[in-house]
Amino acid sequence: MRFFPVRISSERLAWATLSLLLIPALHAPAAEPTLKTIDRQARTDTVQEKLRLLQRASDEHRYDLALSLAESLKDTLAFDRQLHADSGHPQVDVDRTRGTDKLPPPWAAWAQGWKYVQAVTLREPANLARRQEPVDLRMAVRADQSTDLSREIRVARIDLDHDSQPTSRLQEIPSQVYHVLRRGNRRHFHLVFFADVPAGGSATYLIFHGNPLAERAEYPTDLQVRGDPFARQVANRYYVATLSDQTGQLARLRYTRQHGLELYAGGKGHGEPPTIDWSNDYVDQDHYQKLRIRNWAQPPNYDLVRGPLVVRVRRWGFPHSPVHPVFTPSRMHIDQTYVFYAGQDYFLKEGTMEAVKDFDFATMRDDEWVFSGYSFNHKVWIDANGKLREGEVPQAQAASLGGVGFYHDTSRDALVALWLEHSIEGYPKIEENGVPTLHYHQHGQLWSRYPVGDGKLKFQQGTILKQKNAYLVAPYPKQGAAEQIEGVRARLRQPLVVASGEIPQPAAAIASGQLARQGETAATAPLKRAIWQALRSVRDEQLYRVDGNIVDLGYVYDVRVRDGVVEILLTMPHRGRPVYQYFVTQGGGHTTEGIREKLLRLDGVRDVLVHFTWEPDWSIARLTEAGRRILGLAAPASP
Repeated sequence: MRFFPVRISSERLAWATLSLLLIPALHAPAAEPTLKTIDRQARTDTVQEKLRLLQRASDEHRYDLALSLAESLKDTLAFDRQLHADSGHPQVDVDRTRGTDKLPPPWAAWAQGWKYVQAVTLREPANLARRQEPVDLRMAVRADQSTDLSREIRVARIDLDHDSQPTSRLQEIPSQVYHVLRRGNRRHFHLVFFADVPAGGSATYLIFHGNPLAERAEYPTDLQVRGDPFARQVANRYYVATLSDQTGQLARLRYTRQHGLELYAGGKGHGEPPTIDWSNDYVDQDHYQKLRIRNWAQPPNYDLVRGPLVVRVRRWGFPHSPVHPVFTPSRMHIDQTYVFYAGQDYFLKEGTMEAVKDFDFATMRDDEWVFSGYSFNHKVWIDANGKLREGEVPQAQAASLGGVGFYHDTSRDALVALWLEHSIEGYPKIEENGVPTLHYHQHGQLWSRYPVGDGKLKFQQGTILKQKNAYLVAPYPKQGAAEQIEGVRARLRQPLVVASGEIPQPAAAIASGQLARQGETAATAPLKRAIWQALRSVRDEQLYRVDGNIVDLGYVYDVRVRDGVVEILLTMPHRGRPVYQYFVTQGGGHTTEGIREKLLRLDGVRDVLVHFTWEPDWSIARLTEAGRRILGLAAPASP
């Protein structure tokens, strides 16, 4: 197992607020009774109260105090975001969950250990065969039917076999869960897997959950991530993408084929770190200054999703002035996410630019790429009908493009931007410009998209510009380039249609082996339940007067047992508490026994290994019902 530390995301800052809740008087008598319920609001402060204190500190010119209050306010907002942020409407009806005993007997035996299943039907709308198509579903399950979705969720494809006689075979495929949220009596989450669907046809997938003995599945893929905190290097078999160690912006892109072409932007970069992705930014009224996310000293807000199938790097905030903080306008809020998939020869950029107040500006860009040198010698572009063209863009079509890019006629290296979604709300018109340039003075090659033109412009509060682009790094073939690139764009613009499905009841249902690995059923892991129960007796002693154990608080990510060796995967609630050894042994500072001492008392356990990770971030969604009561959290709001 390999575990990598990551920089804290904004959600982790929520624990600074919770610390007010958790720290009692230092000299409280040990004999005082354990609290069953608490008044959480008596141990923390609301957004409204902190705003009042912040305003008073500012009025009194107590700016050091005001800065502390502003940071604490952000902590509270991060915590409230975990409680109340919109989780989106599930694409699969949770009320159509069925027990695995409703499956055909061969499939039910194959899924032994899992109690529940949902069927998902994917329909292909564009008459294009889909092979290993990334699917990102919003889903939900009942909270009382699940324990830890990152361990439990498994996906199986139903394959039709017509070699000898019609049969339906069940086969597990890799999957990844991220962004689990608790809403009411449901756990909402995103589920990623790669689907195969015939052109114009459909396919059914089964989603399993409800196995408290499940372990985190390990799926080997070509997707790799290195670096910390913002200087991520994301690689698959087609490319290596390097993000800026300062801003998280895409700085370099190396192709893995043949000679390993590397795209970069050199030079002085207007005093900023040079990157190949230069957007998003805007120029304020009278062309006084540019405000750019590339001017961030570090991303104001940062979120990383990392797994075997998808890596998502999201950053959001207000762009900075060249002389920040002299000018700190909170006018245009920018949110940008890079999405990298395993096994795909493209990556995505998704984003919004939102006006949070009425304001005037001169121009803005939402997709600009700059490459030093001359890696390419031909231009390509996509017209309004989705057709790939080469050469110069006619003036009449310069404001209605569907994508742009370059290729080299000898190396066949290419980079083509496929503009998939581009829309604006609250403004009369959007332009699809961005003509590619092969010879840009003092730089090299570039394109720049100005979605609302140039001049005296005005956005009203609530105006939102949205975009989703794909960047294709596949070689540019001598024959069939148009068909290849247009096909990729068509598939991405017309994703698979998701619907709740019925549990199939084929006449000939077969399955090979079983879904469970060693240790994921009661028969193969007789020790598991005893281990989880023993871990419930390991307390977090910084919660002086409540029985806050590491299971109910959600610190335990995984438990494995192999030949009497127990492996525990542990996290801590926030980066202010990195010393996880505190829980491992009595010598780590406990007044009672730690994990090792507790587990070594169990028959059949001969050694205990504790691993540590910061990924994914701990969140309040990991709390059990007992954990919620311990921290004074009311039942979560209904979805």
